[in-house]
Amino acid sequence: MNVVLICLDTFRSDIIGPGKKLSFVETPNLDDFASQAVSFGRAFGESQPTLQCRRAFMTGRRGFPYKWNFDRRGHWHHAPGWHKIPPEQDTMAEILLKRGYWTGLIADVYHLFKPTMNYTRGFASYEFIRGQESDNYRGGTFAMIEEQMKCHAREPLNWQRHSTTAQYLWNMRGRQSEDDYLVGKVMNGACQWLDDCHRQAPFLLWVEAFDPHEPWDPPTAYADGYAAPTGKDFIMPGAAWEGGDPTEAEIERIKALYYGEVTFVDKYVGRVLDKLDELKLWDDTVVVILSDHGTEVMDHGKFGKGPGELHPFNTGLVWHLRHPDGPKGKRVNALVQAHDVMPTVLSLLDVPFEGDGENVWPVVTGQQQSVRDHCVIGWAGWSSGTAKGRASVRDDDWNYVVSVGEPDPNPELYNLAADPDEVTNVHDKHPAVVAERKARLEAVLKQPAEEPQNEVCAHPVHAPIGEWFRGRQWG
Repeated sequence: MNVVLICLDTFRSDIIGPGKKLSFVETPNLDDFASQAVSFGRAFGESQPTLQCRRAFMTGRRGFPYKWNFDRRGHWHHAPGWHKIPPEQDTMAEILLKRGYWTGLIADVYHLFKPTMNYTRGFASYEFIRGQESDNYRGGTFAMIEEQMKCHAREPLNWQRHSTTAQYLWNMRGRQSEDDYLVGKVMNGACQWLDDCHRQAPFLLWVEAFDPHEPWDPPTAYADGYAAPTGKDFIMPGAAWEGGDPTEAEIERIKALYYGEVTFVDKYVGRVLDKLDELKLWDDTVVVILSDHGTEVMDHGKFGKGPGELHPFNTGLVWHLRHPDGPKGKRVNALVQAHDVMPTVLSLLDVPFEGDGENVWPVVTGQQQSVRDHCVIGWAGWSSGTAKGRASVRDDDWNYVVSVGEPDPNPELYNLAADPDEVTNVHDKHPAVVAERKARLEAVLKQPAEEPQNEVCAHPVHAPIGEWFRGRQWG
């Protein structure tokens, strides 16, 4: 049995399939896939965001609490858990390679390839597609990108503030067609890999697309279908607040940029699914589509993601799995998490595994009702030094959110039955509920929540382009 796994960064879990909050976003290929797959309707991260969640996918082990302190010199940034896979933890690719699988990785998630990272472990071949976000891929002068920058930021241009956008625009110079966009390169690369390697069965193809992560920069026609242009496309949403609040039309356009990016990603995922058709691989291939987290699209009045908003629009995962002999179009509502992916996939291949995650396939087949009664979800804080961040303890009835590694002046509790959108904090009204959820968190932490965590980030250096901008003199 082969495996194709596609992970999409910052893709909300409430888009794919009928009845979802954002189901108006056009994703025909992913909707069709979900109708042929098992959909995990309450999948959540274990440790988030980017590298933390992928480590759980690849190893089936918890990364939260953050207890490792590896050398990260030359790597940026330094959020807790933002480091390589521990050497003693086997990856899915390593396990399958030893069992005779041909393994391949196609990715533009540039964090996987930074200095001191080792996420290519176990892949017989891998392709790094350059240029996402602040990937230090190409350089140039401001004059080369000034007119483009004026489309994405208010004037007068604050180049220091928009250093990430500047790097991205340098990277994207010379783009001509949709296939030149990075998600196009990733998915076309995956199709080429399948053409070249599908006869090397059994195989594992792991595909990592950074989109629809910011910058939200689809071909403009994809955004135009959701909201009219306003003269500025704030592909990094925070730029819209520079110098004052954006207009309602500008906010709607930023939403449209995200929705358009999602629709554009769907088009190219469809190419991989079509390739599976062309090569007649569906009958002997497990196909998994995942995301590492979502993002807020003004749900609570903001754009973006982070430890300050541990709600399903951020912490929820896309997880759809198609097995040739499995159920089609089935929704599973049991609580599942990122570190369950590896044991579940390996179980479908009859490969033994020991780790922290659970094989959730018995829930799919009806042999079990659930694998856990609550989730503990960590989201790293953006700081060097002692590991910090926030955590969510989620069950059928409540979502409890609190800081870890330091006292929290504003802990949160949401009653999911009365408040499904998690808007009203009722923390102070339910001390017994809070005490029970906090005890569940501390059972994972193995220490009081407010005490500093053990991980201390070594060698706090920053992205080279950021260092250069900080060193410039501005008139």
